[in-house]
Amino acid sequence: MSPTRAELESARDRLLPDVVGPGLRVLFSGINPGLLSAWTGLHFARPGNRFWQALHASGFTPRLFRPDEQQELLTLGLGITNVAPRATARADELGRDEVVAGGAVLRAKVLALEPQWLAVVGVTAYRTAFADRKAVVGPQEGTVGGTRVWVLPNPSGLNAHHTAQSLGEEFARLRSRLLPWSPRRAEHGHF
Repeated sequence: MSPTRAELESARDRLLPDVVGPGLRVLFSGINPGLLSAWTGLHFARPGNRFWQALHASGFTPRLFRPDEQQELLTLGLGITNVAPRATARADELGRDEVVAGGAVLRAKVLALEPQWLAVVGVTAYRTAFADRKAVVGPQEGTVGGTRVWVLPNPSGLNAHHTAQSLGEEFARLRSRLLPWSPRRAEHGHF
């Protein structure tokens, strides 16, 4: 059942819990939750968002996961958070100060969780949150503690610069750089 417009609006400014745990290979960070994600409590929930398709096409997941299977990502060493926690209809509703503040909170999360990689989906949000105006899609020179940083294209259906195929290819570039991993090793804090 789809939510009504009023139900979606009631989710505005709501916070969406992270999907995180110890021993992450990649912590994916969206820009901020959309209204449908906040209403359902599920990351990247809008049907037009291609995040789940890109994860599967790149080989991060063995099959196409649905948003309601987000907790299963942890068994694969993958997590999800957001630069800015507040839900909006569009990411451009966020103010610059909110994205900068969210970047500071994101860095603190990364320092606490110590994933192999932080993957920010959205180069414009990354540039603002990390004060790096020249950042491009791909691996970044800087790190957050011992965590490497990779910027991925925004998988939103509103991003006309990338197709589902090109998103999968960009996600696969990141996946090719991961260290070997097993759930058993991750439980002990080793990658």
